[in-house]
Amino acid sequence: MIRPRTLFAIAASALALLATAVQAQSVYRIVGPDGRVTFTDRPPEDASKGTRVGEAAQAGGASSTADLPYALRQAATRYPVVLYTGADCPPCVSGRNLLINRGIPFAERTVASEDDIDAFKRLAGDASLPLLTLGSQQLKGFSDVQWSQYLDAAGYPKQSQLPASYQRPAAAPLVARGNAVVPGSTVPKPERARPAPAAPKPGGTTPSNPAGIVF
Repeated sequence: MIRPRTLFAIAASALALLATAVQAQSVYRIVGPDGRVTFTDRPPEDASKGTRVGEAAQAGGASSTADLPYALRQAATRYPVVLYTGADCPPCVSGRNLLINRGIPFAERTVASEDDIDAFKRLAGDASLPLLTLGSQQLKGFSDVQWSQYLDAAGYPKQSQLPASYQRPAAAPLVARGNAVVPGSTVPKPERARPAPAAPKPGGTTPSNPAGIVF
């Protein structure tokens, strides 16, 4: 029979090893006296000179993928979802609602300024909105059926599995800036009617992937 003291010692050792492992997995962003930024796995001696990577996003109200159920976390890690939207864009609203109602964790990037538009054109090839990306796959224009098929193929659950504590990240400009939108700047027109983008070459169909989509 193992004595209580022995059990306590084993438990203490296990907790110490776990704490060491967690600390080793942390990455810190350090800003030097000259303004140079470096990344290290060692916490800074002066806490005011560095922050742990990921803390800024969590402070802003965004939940990390580590808080998600396993299946949802796997899909979000392999095929992260980003939604590109613009103002006065009904299809953008429909696309956003589909993702929210299905419980898809996603980042939203708004396209409003000239810098946003230029960057978006380099990304998508044109200025049509909305644009949905799953990993490297781009879906131009909103289609409930098509977006759902791609989300299914990427392994996202059909019903929301987001924990009650999950906080969706706030939409952010595609290009970070400190100034307001320049008056008179041209904003991409909302997507009205266009042919659906060509799907990738089909693979074997399954009940969960009737379109046979292969990423």
